[in-house]
Amino acid sequence: MGRLSVACALLCGLTASVAASSAEDRSIVLATTTATQESGLLDYLLPIFRDKTGIEVTVIARRADEVLNGPRRGEADVVLMHARPQEEKFVADGLGVKRFDVMYNDYVLIGPKSDPAAVKGKDIATALKAIEAKGAPFVTRGDRSGTHAAELALWIVAGIDIAGAKGAWYREAGHGTASALDAARAANAYVLSDRGSWIAFRDRGDLDVVVEGDKRLLNQYGVMLVNPEKFPDVKQELAQTFVDWLISPEGQAAIASYKVDGQQLFFPNAGKSAG
Repeated sequence: MGRLSVACALLCGLTASVAASSAEDRSIVLATTTATQESGLLDYLLPIFRDKTGIEVTVIARRADEVLNGPRRGEADVVLMHARPQEEKFVADGLGVKRFDVMYNDYVLIGPKSDPAAVKGKDIATALKAIEAKGAPFVTRGDRSGTHAAELALWIVAGIDIAGAKGAWYREAGHGTASALDAARAANAYVLSDRGSWIAFRDRGDLDVVVEGDKRLLNQYGVMLVNPEKFPDVKQELAQTFVDWLISPEGQAAIASYKVDGQQLFFPNAGKSAG
């Protein structure tokens, strides 16, 4: 091979390498919860964002108590989750830059249509008290997920020490809202679910929504840039573009337009209060 051919080959290789590097640089890693991913929202939003900006978003979805493990090692560029105390601590520890409210959805209490604990239409605290008092079957995810954490917090709101009060009536599904809903259907039991998972759940049997609309059932989501001063590999500009778009009027409108079976699953509230 002559010198000219070698030079051309080297130049073509360098051009291809630069192009590949450039393409790689137009991607970011988003750490989020399994509930967010399973809702289908990201499958809807991310192509809109990519078409707008040319930025590809790779999603790493884990349960709520594990979402921040990767970002704590600098293995993500941005975080979207629904566990505010953990999010605020992440920022306070200098691992995140600033947290922004993005949107909220809600939890619903699902139960048998026969409603053996007579909780339909009551507030969530009263409903849980009645379920515990009657020993009506209740299924918990029991997996340290965001939904499980929300459920445990609601037992506290109801004034019940569930660790001490639970008995054979309180049954653990182990993982996943779909699994918990399946177990509740099979046992004719009550269960806490995010609304999106309930809408997507097709084999409902004799289950129905028995409590909804209580403000204590609201589920706030926040977004944070992973701190590039702490982790130099964070793609700050690209990740900030994602944050800015998500809380912009355009991003907020995209969130509001996502529906399943004609029902809106998430309600944008950047710069506002949930409710």
